[in-house]
Amino acid sequence: MTELQVKQAVEKFEALIREQSARSDKIKEIGDAVDYSKLDKIVIGICGGDGIGPEITKRSEEVLKFLLADDVKAGKIEFKEIEGLTIENRIAHMKPIPDDVLEELKSCDVILKGPTTTPQAGDGMPNIESANVAMRKALDLFANVRPVKIPEEGINWTFFRENTEGAYAVGSKGFNVTDDLAIDFVVTTTEGTNRIAKLAYEYARRNNLDRCSIITKANVIKTTDGKFLNLCKEVAKDYPEITTDEWYIDILTAKLLDEKRRKDFKVLILPNLYGDIVTDEAAEMQGGVGTAGSANIGKKYAMFEAIHGSAPRMVQEGRAKYADPCSMLRASVMLLSHIGKQEEADKLEKALDFCMFEDKKLTLTGRDTGCTCEEYAKYVMENIK
Repeated sequence: MTELQVKQAVEKFEALIREQSARSDKIKEIGDAVDYSKLDKIVIGICGGDGIGPEITKRSEEVLKFLLADDVKAGKIEFKEIEGLTIENRIAHMKPIPDDVLEELKSCDVILKGPTTTPQAGDGMPNIESANVAMRKALDLFANVRPVKIPEEGINWTFFRENTEGAYAVGSKGFNVTDDLAIDFVVTTTEGTNRIAKLAYEYARRNNLDRCSIITKANVIKTTDGKFLNLCKEVAKDYPEITTDEWYIDILTAKLLDEKRRKDFKVLILPNLYGDIVTDEAAEMQGGVGTAGSANIGKKYAMFEAIHGSAPRMVQEGRAKYADPCSMLRASVMLLSHIGKQEEADKLEKALDFCMFEDKKLTLTGRDTGCTCEEYAKYVMENIK
């Protein structure tokens, strides 16, 4: 390693430190969360995304419009179609979110977004940041909330994944110091951790849930994970009626499969990377990643999405119309609840539970051996009561 290489690495590291310090300061300046009941009109942005995204998003939009028909007619809710978040357009602009698309997103109060493709090493596409990561940072969507429910096994988990920090905060800004040495970074701030912890504990209190579990690898990742753990434990002191326990991420993944222990988990608080991985495991237990929705919550904006990817192979094989819309429909339940339409959210959730866990009149296989996405969405609407 040459002195020049060391100097260049230090300069890049210094720039990242200054950038993340400024971001931390901005968090302190953010005001109270928006009160949707006080808005004259709520604008719901619809972004189809890539791959199977447009198909499952379109069907979810149809269900939302069905449930909110009276509010749309009265001018209280507006649906806004947002184009341009495709991988082709993002590559054309060499940005994770083109500027004009970002402005359209900011003109909405909440967003229903289909999965988007993220370039990865070796796939021949430019190294642009994930649209999801960019949107979470640009709109300060600090909390990723993912519920998983398996009624017959007594499982009802809600994961609170920190959304703007951790290993993903500067995931596209690592660097190759030499041909033999590459470095990435993990970011944890006091403000970022406190707000995800408070949101999780408030959720537990509001829903009469008596346990919060803090998930880290603080025994090895001592500085950033250790900070996350200690800050969450400090927040926990304000909620004495809630039992707080702590788990390392590796054993937690095992215990979610342990029939004797997994029913104990209620609300789980995790740094970004761990939350991303574990919620996919949990969704697979529920019936597959196609069955789970996700909320990305900030003070001013909120975005709701499926937790899975864009499934380009399904499109290539002509199977997009058979994609499972349940993930987006579960996300739509969360969207309805977030904007204060709890009655409509409950109706949709009840219909989904009936169609997924009880009646099972139609099944989704991802192929012509099952029903189409459109057929399933209509089946769900038929059971909304």
